Amino acid sequence: MSRLMGLINLEHESQHFHELTYSRSSASIPFAGRYRLIDFPLSNMVNSNIDEVALFIHNKFRSLLDHLGTGASWDLDRTHGGLFLLPIDGSNPMDMTKGDLRFFRHNQDYFLRSPSTHVLISGSQFIANTNYRKAFEYHLERDADVTLITTRINRFLPEHRPLFRIEADDLGWVQQITNDQANPVVFTGVYIINKDLLLALVNDCIAYNRDNFFINGIMDHLSSLKVQSYQFDGPCAFINSIESYYRHNMNLLTEKHYRELFYEQDFVKTKISNNPPVKFKERAAVTNSILSTGCIIDGNIEKSILFRGVEVKKGAVIKNSIIMQRCTIEEDVYLENVILDKDVQITKGQKLIGSTQKPFVIAKRQVV
Repeated sequence: MSRLMGLINLEHESQHFHELTYSRSSASIPFAGRYRLIDFPLSNMVNSNIDEVALFIHNKFRSLLDHLGTGASWDLDRTHGGLFLLPIDGSNPMDMTKGDLRFFRHNQDYFLRSPSTHVLISGSQFIANTNYRKAFEYHLERDADVTLITTRINRFLPEHRPLFRIEADDLGWVQQITNDQANPVVFTGVYIINKDLLLALVNDCIAYNRDNFFINGIMDHLSSLKVQSYQFDGPCAFINSIESYYRHNMNLLTEKHYRELFYEQDFVKTKISNNPPVKFKERAAVTNSILSTGCIIDGNIEKSILFRGVEVKKGAVIKNSIIMQRCTIEEDVYLENVILDKDVQITKGQKLIGSTQKPFVIAKRQVV
């Protein structure tokens, strides 16, 4: 019986988030008031009935481990299967493997012991709420070696530049994988591959001292593999920079976009946190914003996203900004087009203004 396991490969993801990734991996960047980027691939896998998910983790993973815990929030705290964190073993000085191939090599036993026959591989920067069961059924029906999940973009944005473009024939068989910026069919970074084939390609890549499984294992063998494309048509976003992160958070202030992402499919799961409801004080005024639990508001909030436990004191004004967990905004502060990471304190009377194209970002635990 065909069975699917999940793998979230974080090794080759963009880390161009500057202050937001000083002390965390990009996968654990907070998003949409209460989530982390990792919540979306994890939830999509669980909602696809995948009960065995592994993560390749390398550095800056303390925040990620704190968020994931035992995997209970995603129903992955299981006796059999569940959540597996797969680091690399750096104790062998003779080991010459590089890139994500180090993870495959050092954790080969994990894949060999798994009863799954196929692997769904994803990163964390393709944001969508979807179910991969139909893609898996399609993969089996077509008897493909690999199935690439693609999407068609109608509006070209800077975050689309580094994405691979897919050229397929009328039957969906992939002919070329290119960087042709005029091609609107982009690879989401999510694909399904037969497990035995994956292990064989990994060994081949290692034998030739390669460092990127997708590029060297699949793209370089495209002519000899049966590679299908499967198009995802739902709402989605690619977040691989500060600018794309800011833009797609702000898009969620449009009710239609928020409902499309969070309410038209399965639930997106995240770490459970118990906080009191938002407390609105006498001077509070809030317009078109997302406020998470535990916030205490006594200022003016407009078109902004506030994570859990933010305190905004009287006279403070926040516009078009993202304020992360447990920040304190003192009296008479003015913030516009600003991103504050967790535990930042903005002292009385400060005025910080960025632009929508280049928001002003302040790293964690700063006092300004």
